[in-house]
Amino acid sequence: MSTTRSLLDALPPDGRTRLLDEAAREVPLALDERLFEEGRRADHFWIIRSGQVEVDIRVPGRRAAVIETLGQDDLLGWSWLFTPHVWHMGAHVIRAGQAVEFDAAAVRSLCEADAKLGRAVYKYVAETVAERLYGTRKRLLQLYGPRGASLED
Repeated sequence: MSTTRSLLDALPPDGRTRLLDEAAREVPLALDERLFEEGRRADHFWIIRSGQVEVDIRVPGRRAAVIETLGQDDLLGWSWLFTPHVWHMGAHVIRAGQAVEFDAAAVRSLCEADAKLGRAVYKYVAETVAERLYGTRKRLLQLYGPRGASLED
């Protein structure tokens, strides 16, 4: 992913401190660990400190299709922010590492109580989703579009 800053860097300092103190904890990312599954409740999200995670979608009759691979400083998970708070994809660890795991309900409550923090979180997540949708579109065109197709066509 090409976002140059992490979610934590995008937050106002006082909001970042509250978020880390009240809604976050450091967790290991174990090799082959399944972090979440499409269709299940989205009650956490992560900022990857080290290691790598593949985000995938179910394909009927086939193995899950990898949408993207995330690594250091990447936000993992956005379904927690939007109703009905259900994962749209799945994710599993392909290289062990560490992450900061956030309690989604606690973060939503903090965002509701602090408008400045809420704006910063929503803006960062929206920018991340838009960037990833663009990247997914580009990959799909490369895989399934006519030869030589580009985003400018």
